[in-house]
Amino acid sequence: MAGPKLSDEAKAFIIQSLACFDGLAVVVKAVKAEFGIEISRQLCESHDPTKKAGVKLGERWRVLFEETRKAFLEDSSQIAISHRSVRLRTLQRMAEKAETQGNMVLAASLLEQAAKEVGDSYTNRHKLEHTGRDGGPIQTENKSWRQVLRED
Repeated sequence: MAGPKLSDEAKAFIIQSLACFDGLAVVVKAVKAEFGIEISRQLCESHDPTKKAGVKLGERWRVLFEETRKAFLEDSSQIAISHRSVRLRTLQRMAEKAETQGNMVLAASLLEQAAKEVGDSYTNRHKLEHTGRDGGPIQTENKSWRQVLRED
């Protein structure tokens, strides 16, 4: 039995989602939410030219897949979570919710994660870098107290 008849818009949605490495279950659910169409994982996979099931995918759709994947891999700035401010806002919401629910262990863990995001600026840990002359290693010399006295 063939799956439902998909519009070009739905096909493009599936192909672009798969090109962005969304899993089959995620894409199936997204198609249902976006278009109100229930599709099987098998039908979804048939739109992925990197899979055996997608071997018969038309050239037009292959090109869309390749262009979308290339753009996706080259430009992570389009992914919200790649931005520190987005991650911090999300951690803040999560920490507030955890605190409201009385889950102090989770809230503390989320606060620690947020501190790491901003470079440990809220902790007592400092990463100091010491170097010797011209940025090289620090030279050390062990002397006995007798050698030190002779130098004076």
